[in-house]
Amino acid sequence: MKLFTPVEPPARRPCIRHEDKLMLLGSCFATNIGARLAVVKFRCDVNPYGVLYNPLSISAALRRIVSGESYGPGELFQYQGCWHSPMHHGDFSAPVREEALERINARLRQAHGELEGLDYLLLTWGTAWVYEDRATGQVVGNCHKRPETDFTRRRLSVAEVVQDYVSLLSGLFARNSRLRVVLTVSPIRHVRDGLHANQLSKSVLLLAAEQLQEAFPEKVYYFPAYELLVDELRDYRFYADDLAHPSAMAVDYVWERFTDWCIAAEAKPVMAECEAVQKALTHRPVRPGSEAHKRFLEQIVLKMEQLIGKYPYLDFKKERDVCRILLNK
Repeated sequence: MKLFTPVEPPARRPCIRHEDKLMLLGSCFATNIGARLAVVKFRCDVNPYGVLYNPLSISAALRRIVSGESYGPGELFQYQGCWHSPMHHGDFSAPVREEALERINARLRQAHGELEGLDYLLLTWGTAWVYEDRATGQVVGNCHKRPETDFTRRRLSVAEVVQDYVSLLSGLFARNSRLRVVLTVSPIRHVRDGLHANQLSKSVLLLAAEQLQEAFPEKVYYFPAYELLVDELRDYRFYADDLAHPSAMAVDYVWERFTDWCIAAEAKPVMAECEAVQKALTHRPVRPGSEAHKRFLEQIVLKMEQLIGKYPYLDFKKERDVCRILLNK
């Protein structure tokens, strides 16, 4: 008996290894997958602008990362007691303009420095609806709760997205011939737009992704996160209480498919060993600081050192520092 319609794996798939360098930009899905990749010690830079939803804001962020041009005071605005960038998530905002600029530019410098060495760029589009600032004509990445009257809202066309990304990706591939791009449409439902408008928006993104695969058949892949949730799971029990975001179980399910379809086979045993270390680190001792606890921590440090000896590209610096602090208490 078949209880659901399975989503077929893509005919062309990436083969991501621990040695590869990754950058992820886009919606909450990029943040979720990026966080899980980081836990199992893939080298990845996740959302250097914070969460971005529409393709044009993501491409604008990438172009700025490529140029490395710092943001200046004139590119920020003050609203409700904080200084904001229209291109950045609220995590970068601050009561003092210089503080916000330092956060923004420090993160930009980091991303710019990593760009040339990238092997994979994972981009997650959330919506084709954009907000253009009436004063500047700029498509913003974040409205920062300003009045809707400050913006013109419109839906991007497939041609507009494809034209923008053909230009962007052509430049990126010319700079870095080994770079590969994985496109994903976020399964998060933008119900505020209305369900019909949300479906039209997702359709624009899906068609644009297909055309970019056709334009760059050896460089661009598509991972069907949207289809997995909407078609394969297809049940409200796989959504959070807001009925828009995937539940924890759904995120786990999509992550499993991502590892099955996009991660190299030889990376999976390494992932399992890294997960075992992370699980051990979450252990809550009965008597913190006891000799038994210290021996337990020493075993974790030894395990990390053994893994680094086998796989020099793994980075356990943060975890080793935590263990050493606890051992010296």
